[in-house]
Amino acid sequence: MATRPRIKDVAEYAGVSPKTVSNVINNFEHVSEHTRAAVREAIEALGYRVNLAGRQLRQGRTGMITLAVPELDVAYFSELAKHVMAAADRRGRTVLLHQTGAVRERELSALHGFDAQFTDGIILSPLSLTPRDLATRDARLPLVLLGERQAPGAVDHVGIDNVAAAREATEHLLARGRRTIAVIGGALRGRQGTDRLRTRGYQSALRAAHVPFRQDLIVPVEHYHWQDGARAAAALLARQPRPDALLCLNDHLALGALRALHEAGLSAPDDLDVVGFDDIEAARFSVPSLTTIAPDKEAIADVAVSLLLDRIDNPGTKEPSDHIVDHRLAVRESTGGGV
Repeated sequence: MATRPRIKDVAEYAGVSPKTVSNVINNFEHVSEHTRAAVREAIEALGYRVNLAGRQLRQGRTGMITLAVPELDVAYFSELAKHVMAAADRRGRTVLLHQTGAVRERELSALHGFDAQFTDGIILSPLSLTPRDLATRDARLPLVLLGERQAPGAVDHVGIDNVAAAREATEHLLARGRRTIAVIGGALRGRQGTDRLRTRGYQSALRAAHVPFRQDLIVPVEHYHWQDGARAAAALLARQPRPDALLCLNDHLALGALRALHEAGLSAPDDLDVVGFDDIEAARFSVPSLTTIAPDKEAIADVAVSLLLDRIDNPGTKEPSDHIVDHRLAVRESTGGGV
């Protein structure tokens, strides 16, 4: 049986020291590109594989991180989870997946390390936590938040600019001549969550276009599921006059709204426009295909995993930071675009 190659073998092949090989494996900055390329060539040629279990055992770590999200049957979170697992796998880590149901007690449990004996850190997408909750967490457990900034500057955070994204979607509808734009899932009061920020972006676009804001066009929903979108859209379509556009604050709501249009004998974009948020895979295959705000989910996952592993490897060395990831408006058939 062939002997498994060791760091010493890689060092001899590349003509460098074992310490240099270790620096390349751990992606330390102070290695020249020439040396880094030589070490990687040696690793590939010899078939060397990092002994992650041994390394993690020596460092007192598990090699696992936790991703806690509200609902896996909401496609945005399942698609995001796929990207987080891929980003972690590229770095030799395993992801423990936890569904909180957006229940505060479960989010608190995740926040305080409900499985700390199994995980080195947590990526958490909270919907019910407060800034006070975050202030009382155990700072020894590395944490990265996704979604909204519940406590700016208190912890690493990754998300999109929801105000700008909703403003861009509303500007698109205004440019198409729509003036009575209803917001399904919108909110004017309550905790500063995604719904309020996106509603604020909508209001900003109306002001800039000198279109009067109407509070009766803001339609809150209990949940962000298909049936909630269908129910809210059906009620709006029964109004006289009905809205000429629906800005739905996630794609599940928007796809439910498209079903309500069909059942009412209407269609998008002939009778009114429909825009969603999140660019889930179903948005590209609905009839009509759905115009939606597309966050860069792969980038969100990659940045979040990188931030968390940096916190795990270098605890207490940096101030918490906010990272705003790109988004784009994907214009499709529901507002007159192509597939």
